[in-house]
Parts: sequence; structure tokens; C-alpha cells
Amino acid sequence: MKREEPKTAIDYDRLMRENLSRVFNEPDTAKRLQAIQEIYAEDATLYEPSDSLAQGHLAINEAVDALRLSLPAGFAFTPMGPADGHHGVGKLRWRGGPTNGPTNGQTNGPVAMSGVDVAHIVNGRIQALYVFLDPAGDSSGCFY
Repeated sequence: MKREEPKTAIDYDRLMRENLSRVFNEPDTAKRLQAIQEIYAEDATLYEPSDSLAQGHLAINEAVDALRLSLPAGFAFTPMGPADGHHGVGKLRWRGGPTNGPTNGQTNGPVAMSGVDVAHIVNGRIQALYVFLDPAGDSSGCFY
């Protein structure tokens, strides 16, 4: 059996955290679209828990815009520890809630939701992002 070494190391933590901060926490649609173009493959797909999906940079930007419009002002998503991954698949646990003042985009109020993002990464960019929400009332961070 031949063991293959990865061609290029993927910085799962950097990529997944940038996605959370520069895409899901960015209120400016133009800045967000620029970040999406840098972070996501051109034909990337965002799979949301509601069984809906968005394919391509513009559609992903529109989906994130719709999500942000459904949340109260000052709402932010914060990583719960570092992201990790292997074989081109990364995961990042996160929580979301109010920032309650200047916190550099970090949640410091009560946790309103939590979940995990799972990304398939190809050539250093997100090819597919699957968003999983924890059941209501469960922000324990369990992921199996």
C-alpha cells in the first residue's frame, strides 16, 4: 500500500476563521463579496440547515445577507476553539449572539445559537460549506 503525502498543507484554522469573520460577520455586502471571492472556489456551494443551498459567489453573498438581515443588530459569530481538519475537510465550532458593545466582533452576550461549519477545501479555497446548527438550547459544543 502506497502512502501519499499531501501536496500542500492546508491552514484549516486560518481559512475557517476568515470565513466566519470576513464572510458571516461582515455587514458590508461589497466587502463580503470580495472576501467570498478570495475564500471560496468560483463554483462553491453553501449548504444551509434549512435544506437550501447557494451556489457561486453572488448566491453565497445573497444567502449570507439574508441571514444577517434576519439577526438583530450587533449579532456576531465567534469561533469556539481552533478549527481542524484532514484530507481536505475542515470543521470549526462556533457560537452566535449579541456583542453588547465594542468587542472586536466577538460574542460577549448570551449565546443565541451554536453549531459547526464543515468545509470541503480544494486548492486552498472552500469548495463546499455545510452549516450544522445545534439543537435549540444546546450550546455545549458537542459534535459527533
